[in-house]
Amino acid sequence: MRKQTINLITLSIAGLLSASAFAADYKLKIQSSDPSGDLNFKVQQQWAERVESMSNGRIDIDLLPVGSVVKHTETLGAIKMGIIDGHITATGYFSGKDPAFGLIGNMVGAWSDTTQLLQYMNYGGGNELMTELYAPYGVKFVGASTTGVESFVSKVPLNGVDDLKGLKLRAPEGLVQQVFAAAGATPVNLPGSEVFTGLSKGVIDAADYTVFSTNQSAGMNDIATHPVQPGFHSLPLIDVSVSQKKWDKMPEDLQTILTMSVRDLSYDITTKLKMADNEAVAKANQNPNITIHNWSDVERKKFREIAKTQWKVFAERSPNAEKVYNSVTTFLEENSLL
Repeated sequence: MRKQTINLITLSIAGLLSASAFAADYKLKIQSSDPSGDLNFKVQQQWAERVESMSNGRIDIDLLPVGSVVKHTETLGAIKMGIIDGHITATGYFSGKDPAFGLIGNMVGAWSDTTQLLQYMNYGGGNELMTELYAPYGVKFVGASTTGVESFVSKVPLNGVDDLKGLKLRAPEGLVQQVFAAAGATPVNLPGSEVFTGLSKGVIDAADYTVFSTNQSAGMNDIATHPVQPGFHSLPLIDVSVSQKKWDKMPEDLQTILTMSVRDLSYDITTKLKMADNEAVAKANQNPNITIHNWSDVERKKFREIAKTQWKVFAERSPNAEKVYNSVTTFLEENSLL
């Protein structure tokens, strides 16, 4: 009997130790701005699993698709209020809180490749600026990612800036609409969920939507058969951020794991999306009804010159927006990218 009792006690202690060893020290409920079926979200799920593995189970990330808890435009406030613990999202969604978020979130026409934006963020002062911008909201900016230079969906041939004149196009509010309006287009407010229907019914002729592979898989190119690829306008900043309170409670080694894991995430997303885009372009080229338009360097430069005038106008909307404008343009000039 005594031996049996000792064995039971031993098993109970072992069970407690086992449970303790596998219990996460820090649980993070993080909402993405991507739907669960997107490649972006799948890559983010792999990132969450890696963080758990790298931290030996001490960090447990519950990654939720867009709209699971709050709207995609409300995650910044939701983190501050403790409704969620973090987000992976397009920074530009918060331009309503400060135009600076719209400017750094998508400085239309500034970046021609994902490496340029990530170099600015990681080595050109972007990360430090985002840390400063998020501080008043009780949010810790962990790191930067992006997707890819977005394609452009169009029902009519677009070979340059002149073809934008009078074009009814869907574009998000803020700087994107402002730049296209300056180029002579007629921007239309339309949620992303209504782009396909809007194109089908002739409400719009074209759309600033997302990367080529996503457009292709969604059937956009089948109804808007004149896509522009590579894109010439949009490269959104995607930020990974968490509650400052949660961050401050973490030991330094876990903070380092999270920080470095985001750099790994950014490489994964940009690389896999580029591969997916290449496959989608090859597939689209097999369809005789689809004509892919690739703007010349001359036309891309024309569009950028228009965009540059609007950067400056947009920067006048807030002191923080002016900081973003000065920071980004300085980086572009110093690296011969302007």
